[in-house]
Amino acid sequence: MVSSLASNKKKLPPSPRIVKTQPSPRKESSSTKMLSILDLFTAEKPVWATNDLIEALETSRSTGYRYIKHMQEFGLLSAVGNGFYVLGPRIIEMDLQIRNCDPLTIASRGVLEQLVDTTGHSALLCTVYSNSVLCVATHLAPLSPENLFSRGQRRPLFRGAVSKVILAHIPFHRLKSIYTRNAEVIREVDLGDSWDAFRSNLNKIRKAGYAITYGEFNPNIVGVASPIFNAEDGILGSVGVAWHKGDVPESECGKIALAVKRAAREITQRVSQTMNGMALPPRAVGQA
Repeated sequence: MVSSLASNKKKLPPSPRIVKTQPSPRKESSSTKMLSILDLFTAEKPVWATNDLIEALETSRSTGYRYIKHMQEFGLLSAVGNGFYVLGPRIIEMDLQIRNCDPLTIASRGVLEQLVDTTGHSALLCTVYSNSVLCVATHLAPLSPENLFSRGQRRPLFRGAVSKVILAHIPFHRLKSIYTRNAEVIREVDLGDSWDAFRSNLNKIRKAGYAITYGEFNPNIVGVASPIFNAEDGILGSVGVAWHKGDVPESECGKIALAVKRAAREITQRVSQTMNGMALPPRAVGQA
């Protein structure tokens, strides 16, 4: 079964390098250790043997077996062979729950489709996830570029329009911490070689109300994105469009940016209405 799945599975691009948060000085709890099993499963390694899981967890064999047993009971792992495991069916159930009930997803319904109709380019909805940006939903245009950001994929916080426009709206005190921890990466992506330069570049994005990037994550792909906020103006995520470089003259990018900004405002307004006045909290913004 495992081999047949591997042969028919669409090849995914390698996972991007995500800048990790600093580890907590506290001793890891048993529940944290057990749930960290989920982090081991990737597109590059979707199937794990029991012994490999226990070795990766760095626990005793008895503890490792107990963790695996509990994860199976919760439906978070499934056995696919003698001693081999994949992610379990409970995750599929939770994915459906999120698709049907997540306020950000609900608020984007119809907006992404309209954005594609207006611009002629593929649209995507993203949110902050710890120290990275996670794609929540997409609506693809005909002849959409390959390897676009898709639902469930993560991207670094410092590359691409959907990421940079979120970064630009993170509160000042958190930005300072982010810069201190990631100065080298920030310099590599041309966001600034000093704190003042970094802040100045992000202020330009804030004032414009959108970010535009050229081939920062995928070569020859242009992206434009605008921020999405909660009822208290806290950053929640971003909405954007992407196309092949050369498909659109540079003079037309401003019109596309206006359409993206309108879509972001519409989703922001809907989020507030969906939550009936409650402020949907930012999702671990600025933990990088």
